[in-house]
Amino acid sequence: MAAFTVRVVLYKADLEDYEELYEYMNSEGFDKTITSDDGVTFQLPDAEYNYQGNISRSDVLEKAKIAARKTQKNYSVLVTESNGRSWYNLNKV
Repeated sequence: MAAFTVRVVLYKADLEDYEELYEYMNSEGFDKTITSDDGVTFQLPDAEYNYQGNISRSDVLEKAKIAARKTQKNYSVLVTESNGRSWYNLNKV
C-alpha cells in the first residue's frame, strides 16, 4: 500500500477555511495524523495530510483538488509519495 504526504495551501484563508478544508479532505480519505512503526500516532503539521491506499500519486492529487476546490479559495497542492518517512517533535495524539 502506498503512503503519501499532501500539503494544501489555501490563499487568503483563515482558520475557519482550513477547518472546512479538513472536513472535505477527511471525506476524501485524508487524515491529519501519521502512525509510527511502533503504533504511536502523531499529529501532522498544519495544512499537511496523510493518505494511504492502492492509488497513484496523480489520483491522490485529484482527490486533494476536489476537496480544496470545495472551499472556493485559490489553492496549491503538493503530493509526495513516500518510501518511508521520518519526523521530529510532532505532537502525539
